[in-house]
Amino acid sequence: MENSKAIQLQNIGAFIIRYGLVAILLWVGMLKFFAYEAEGIKPLVENNFLMSWGYDLMSVQGFSYVIGFIEIVLALLILTRSFNPKLSAIGSVGAIIMFLITLTFVLTTPGIWQKGYGFPFPSPMPGQFLLKDLMLLGAAIWTAGEALVAIKLQHKTKPAYG
Repeated sequence: MENSKAIQLQNIGAFIIRYGLVAILLWVGMLKFFAYEAEGIKPLVENNFLMSWGYDLMSVQGFSYVIGFIEIVLALLILTRSFNPKLSAIGSVGAIIMFLITLTFVLTTPGIWQKGYGFPFPSPMPGQFLLKDLMLLGAAIWTAGEALVAIKLQHKTKPAYG
């Protein structure tokens, strides 16, 4: 394969990784404002040592609003990459933390492993559903690293004054 075509594929992949992550965070974040989604995440949240406290402070829907708001803010921060890589890096680090937390659901949510099979056979829901967060974690790590490199390049190209 010609080098320019390989670079084109890398660029297309980078675009899909960044803006796919943004789209997923925006979309899923917006869904948190609907009752069916708030109820859908309830078994994940209420059984998790890092998240269950939220239901002590507010309703299921109220905590879902908070989670949705965080997801939307992270998406918007990651989206700023072209004009503010520092904000994008902050959003990506936030997404890394969020996905690390959601991956703990694998350890705490009943029904993760398929009945009659156990580990390593995840149930369709919620087991296989949660596995996607491993890839989203990788996307967030990549976008953080790419934005941090862009910050360094931005500093190298600024003219020195004085």
